[in-house]
Amino acid sequence: MHPRRSRRSLALAVGAVLALSACNDGSSDRDAIVPIPGEVAGQSERTPSDESSVPSSTSAPATTADVTTPATDSSTTAEPTTTSTTTTPPTSSTSSTTTSTSTTTTTVPELDVYAPDCVVEVRSGDSLGAIADSYDDETITVANVRAENGIEGETIYPGQLLDICVDNGLDDVTGSERERNAAVVESEERAGVQAQQEKLNELFAGLGIRDLLVDGISGPVTEQRLCAARLSLGLPVTLGDMEPGSADEKALMAAETLNPPFTTALNSDRWILIDRTCQMMFVGSGADQLNFVFPTSTGEAGFETRDQDRSRAFRYDPALDNDGWHDSTDYPVPIDNPLSGNMYRPLYFDGGQAIHGANNVPTTPQSKGCARLRPGDQDALIAWLGLADADGPTNSSDRINVTVNVQGEYPDGE
Repeated sequence: MHPRRSRRSLALAVGAVLALSACNDGSSDRDAIVPIPGEVAGQSERTPSDESSVPSSTSAPATTADVTTPATDSSTTAEPTTTSTTTTPPTSSTSSTTTSTSTTTTTVPELDVYAPDCVVEVRSGDSLGAIADSYDDETITVANVRAENGIEGETIYPGQLLDICVDNGLDDVTGSERERNAAVVESEERAGVQAQQEKLNELFAGLGIRDLLVDGISGPVTEQRLCAARLSLGLPVTLGDMEPGSADEKALMAAETLNPPFTTALNSDRWILIDRTCQMMFVGSGADQLNFVFPTSTGEAGFETRDQDRSRAFRYDPALDNDGWHDSTDYPVPIDNPLSGNMYRPLYFDGGQAIHGANNVPTTPQSKGCARLRPGDQDALIAWLGLADADGPTNSSDRINVTVNVQGEYPDGE
């Protein structure tokens, strides 16, 4: 056998054996197969179990082996073709675990009442103040909640239902109608009275009378002042309160000044008007000038101050020997005591009835027929008449030069 042919035959035989072995061995490693030039080497499929053997993303790219293909022309040698492939970093299939936190919400059952949003159930430790403060609502106050629920005092109990929608005309627990909230009504009335008191102080300023206390309480002094304002403004004369929003209140609030009350006194150059209804005294000049308004106390039942129509004052006693205090002839007392009838600097207009100073000037008729003024008010009146410097008693109507009117009736039962 020719040596070259023998070697060729041997090579072919070995190749056949290797090929047969590759076909019959299903478990052979595919990496052992020599790739065809120009073809990319295939990658083995990865399963999660292969993860440990998968190259990391930083591994170098795999390069195929160079393969030389013999040319048909024995004189030409083909240049080997090198195919460079870069493996893509494997995507690690990672199982992510999500931890969910469950929150347990306790649902408070809605109260079985007519208007649940308007009702609060008292809990242990609650107080009316704490409940009221927990709402940003100026109408929810301790006083209003107490009045809305008919609570006396401050005591409340766990489980008690409180209606907090005040003054809506409903019992929000039962749904029944109810009267207005007494505390809200009182607050509104107080605000209305305060506005009236402020207006009265404005109108009476400069007329010799003390300012009212602006406290929202319509007591005897405020009622007395309202009565005088009605008389001055030509309104029906009463001692009652002035209803907020009423025609009388609108007239009061619109007034810019007080006028002399329209009586026959205005026909005199200087006049004094004593009104028994209001228990007030007006002092002025002619028809246009109002100089003073003083609180007074006229004669009590059985000793009424008598009606007067432009009666001229006829006597003035400065009582200089007793510091201005004159002992009454009809009601003598051992010491100067206005409560027992003594008179400070009396100005007589009808017999023994006089206008005089006293330390006790109530808002009701309590004198023995005279018209009482506070001592300071009596001093102002005497000075206005030009009698402050009198060196003794005077019986001259011309020198005194003032007329007196007495009118009105004090309401029974007041």
